Amino acid sequence: MSEDSGQGMTEYALILSFVALAVVAAVRLLGQAISDFLPTVLDDVD
Repeated sequence: MSEDSGQGMTEYALILSFVALAVVAAVRLLGQAISDFLPTVLDDVD
């Protein structure tokens, strides 16, 4: 395994970490928005 391969794997791991953090942040934000919106929808259905 060459140094270039190790560097590529490190860059891939960093990108994957940033993507994972972005997904967690989006789920937390959307989860709260859905939790706030769902009672309104359920009240309208009744």
